[in-house]
Amino acid sequence: MVGEKGTVIRLIGLAALGGCALSASNAHAQADERVEDDRSRITIGVGAATLPDYEGSDQNSVTPGAVIVGKIAGHDVFTRGTQLYVNLVPSGDGPRTNFELGLIGAARLDRTNKVDNLQVRALGKIDTAWEAGGYIGVSRTGVVTSDYDTLTVRVAYVHDVSDVHDSYVITPQVNYTTPLSPRTLVSIGASADYVGKGYGRTYFGVTPAGALASGLRAYSINDSGWKRYNLTAFAVQSLSGDLRRGLGIGDGILYGRMLGRYKRSPIVMDVGDADQFSAAAGLTYTF
Repeated sequence: MVGEKGTVIRLIGLAALGGCALSASNAHAQADERVEDDRSRITIGVGAATLPDYEGSDQNSVTPGAVIVGKIAGHDVFTRGTQLYVNLVPSGDGPRTNFELGLIGAARLDRTNKVDNLQVRALGKIDTAWEAGGYIGVSRTGVVTSDYDTLTVRVAYVHDVSDVHDSYVITPQVNYTTPLSPRTLVSIGASADYVGKGYGRTYFGVTPAGALASGLRAYSINDSGWKRYNLTAFAVQSLSGDLRRGLGIGDGILYGRMLGRYKRSPIVMDVGDADQFSAAAGLTYTF
């Protein structure tokens, strides 16, 4: 799904392009009585992104990516980076409140391949962490500007089931999406990650042996905490004239800020950057 330097777990920007297309698809279908069945609809997105070489890096790499977002028999299915979300509660149409209760499966690929920074590379690769969990949330359609704008609040939880970091990540999320026309949709969002001590130790700690091999100072993280926050903005434009079907293009930006003890890790403070920038652009196809 990504190139060697890619760390797709942070490819939130590209993933959200498909999510925006899905939101627009649902919203405009509600306004068109000619649509006979909007209970199943799939959006596939492909594109490229520039994103940090590893989480906390001061260097970006360009990498390809792909997303799948849709609704199957009324159940929302979407990817967020390398996470797959499946909502077990079917969503309704029209201005209303919908509840979410779903499952998440994920692959965490941070530092699973070669990174450019020689000191961080000397710490060695980290195996892919396979994670599983779930999420709860609530969304309201018809909030501010029209019957079709949507505000969503969600909390996700995943835990490593492969004994790589043997820990968890909790991610509260909020997103506001509004169609400007049948062709154009915009979205803004915010999220944050609260991680367990095993996560911090695996991805941000430097053992004495690692310090000797890399020249970085030894650093340990022995408790849980807030790792980073993210702010996102996206736009999707239909090429077919209707966001519910056919081709579209999208672009987005993401700003992330490392926090607390994770920001003070030598892989961030000494050879990286607490400010994390990503941008993505791609094509979508909805059917």
